[in-house]
Amino acid sequence: MDNNQLFQKFVAFSAAVHQITNDITKDVKSEALTPLQYKILEYIAVSQPVTLSEVSDCMQMSMPNTSREVKKLSEKGVCTRITDPDDRRKQGITLSAAGEALMNEAFQQIAVRFEQRIAGITAAERKEIEQALDLLQQKVFY
Repeated sequence: MDNNQLFQKFVAFSAAVHQITNDITKDVKSEALTPLQYKILEYIAVSQPVTLSEVSDCMQMSMPNTSREVKKLSEKGVCTRITDPDDRRKQGITLSAAGEALMNEAFQQIAVRFEQRIAGITAAERKEIEQALDLLQQKVFY
């Protein structure tokens, strides 16, 4: 397989990942959050602590808009800013206890949907999928 064919498979795979992600995360967010705010919290949950610029890059948002959304999330009590003691100009963003609880609940709902999706696979297939995900993480999504 040449690089172009591999790239086309990667594009199709990426599109499928986005579609499945949307399907299994649909309606799991709190009513108090916008879809964008939920996505920001989800990113913080799996990558914390994060900087404002990391959130901005990941969400493909301007810094002012990112700052405004993170401020709203802080006001809702679901994330906190932590100042770096070595460099007071740097701030990390983490989930608060309420944010952790909210995301744990969301991830539990997502896990149930994921389990339903893979219910028909064998133990050997489960192992193959795990190995494939590990390989993708190491070689492509690092």
